[in-house]
Amino acid sequence: MHLTLETDYAMRIVFCLAKNQRRMDAASISEEMHVTLRFSLKILGKLAGAGIVNSYKGIKGGYELAHPAEEITLRQVVEAIEGRSYAISRCIVPDGECSRDRWGCCSFQKVWRDISDEVNVHMDRVNFAQLVQEDEALRQGKKQEE
Repeated sequence: MHLTLETDYAMRIVFCLAKNQRRMDAASISEEMHVTLRFSLKILGKLAGAGIVNSYKGIKGGYELAHPAEEITLRQVVEAIEGRSYAISRCIVPDGECSRDRWGCCSFQKVWRDISDEVNVHMDRVNFAQLVQEDEALRQGKKQEE
């Protein structure tokens, strides 16, 4: 399975807030991350519900990270949007579909679970402060090449 477009956009939105380190309105986030405003608002609502971002109303309203960027991991964003951890196959998710139900757990399920667990552990190790630092380093490298 792949991460959904919504999850991809959610990661971009959290990255944008981490990079800018300030409260931003949804329209500015949407424009900077090239995500439609309507979709951004939907995603921001999910991120706020999961406690990843804080939402403020009014003239000085907008969105900001609810925690320091180094405390927010890729896995947290995936779980906020997908409602579960990453799973490479639908047969290992709760209520997943398995055409081999009559045999119980099969060798494929074990492999998919092991791979999925490795991906989730890796996503737990990557936080948004690291991503911002890496992005800045990549941009510096490009500038030096020019």
